[in-house]
Amino acid sequence: MEFMDLIGMILHVDKYLGQFIAQYGTMVYVVLFLIVFCETGLVVLPFLPGDTLLFVAGAFCATGAMNPWVLMVLLVIAAVTGNTVNYWIGKAIGQRVFTRDYRWLDRAALEKTHAFYEHHGGKTIILARFVPIVRTFAPFVAGVSAMTFTKFQFFNVTGALLWVVGLVTAGYFFGNMPIIRDHLNTIVIIGVAAAVVPLMLGGLWRLGRKLFRSASSNA
Repeated sequence: MEFMDLIGMILHVDKYLGQFIAQYGTMVYVVLFLIVFCETGLVVLPFLPGDTLLFVAGAFCATGAMNPWVLMVLLVIAAVTGNTVNYWIGKAIGQRVFTRDYRWLDRAALEKTHAFYEHHGGKTIILARFVPIVRTFAPFVAGVSAMTFTKFQFFNVTGALLWVVGLVTAGYFFGNMPIIRDHLNTIVIIGVAAAVVPLMLGGLWRLGRKLFRSASSNA
């Protein structure tokens, strides 16, 4: 296999997973581990497949091509360690990322993630698991923001379990249904929105009450 073919397969492994399993067998576990680790651990690789990869891998587990338990354990480890590395990178660089220009850093994605993090705090580490791009920058921003390591790891491990186990299991049971497979990204976005919207509404309600009380006291 030529180098460019290998890169293409890695970037679109969710589409070529069956072909990869047929050619390389158990090496697929190593490739999937590295993809999840790099996508969550390196801010320069947010374009690697994530949600669809886990879902499609779960679908192949249902066919007997892979062991779902081995897959989930390995990918949870990859997701946790990837986020941890990303956290320490952010902690090492610190606030300099907001005052200097780095060619390897997507400033727009960083600012978006930072705003999301400021609004939702530690829950961002969990919710971001299901949002492409934000998933890669969230642990980095947590490190930059000096979030305590213990608190970060709690949300990190929780998010990794929900993300990996949830999507692999969903793929295992529903991955071979065309309507689910073809609209996976939309389904994931709807699920995240269902979790985030109530939090936002609650925040707006508390803010409204605070402003109302402030206005009443000044009247």
